[in-house]
Amino acid sequence: MAYDKALVAGKLRRWETYLENFRLPDWEEIPDFGLYMEQVTALLKDYLDYLPPELKEEQFITAATINNYVRIKVMPEPIKRRYYRTHIAYLIIILTLKHSMSIALIQKLIPMDLSEEQIRTLYTDYVARHRKAALYFIDQIRLHAGPILDHELITENAIDSTESLIFSNAVLAGFSRLLAEKLLLLEGKDLNTGGSIERSGNSSRASGNKT
Repeated sequence: MAYDKALVAGKLRRWETYLENFRLPDWEEIPDFGLYMEQVTALLKDYLDYLPPELKEEQFITAATINNYVRIKVMPEPIKRRYYRTHIAYLIIILTLKHSMSIALIQKLIPMDLSEEQIRTLYTDYVARHRKAALYFIDQIRLHAGPILDHELITENAIDSTESLIFSNAVLAGFSRLLAEKLLLLEGKDLNTGGSIERSGNSSRASGNKT
């Protein structure tokens, strides 16, 4: 694979600037007067403009997708075909998490029967966490891609090629997803019920280790 270093560095800096300026809407900014499906999809595409221009055709916010979420009870049903603030808050959380977590596990994180006050609290906390995660991600890219970005400070874990940066981020994404899912599955458990039991034929590499 051949990559132009100047092009990649420019793209990384643009992505960094984009994430630094990106904000999910505050609870009060989400309309609550009842929107029809076409209005909801347009609003969500504006709120969640993650995709670069090259991938805009790969729409991940569609009426069919939203209808499916309602059908499988990941979010509340619309009221007389209209979607209100709570519906849109559910959708923002679902759509931003679906890239890294299964719908079944997202459903465990945000039960469908939350009250408006509960979803407001959850959503407000989520917006703050989303912002912190974006800033943390920016810092990590600056550190790892130092040689590509020609930073003066180069760490021992720095990555000096685009191929390595692609592989590293893909691997990290996988580890992050597994950790999130592992932690989510510990809900309601303790040391007696939440530990892994080694079974014959499936022993860990390090004897006695538990996951």
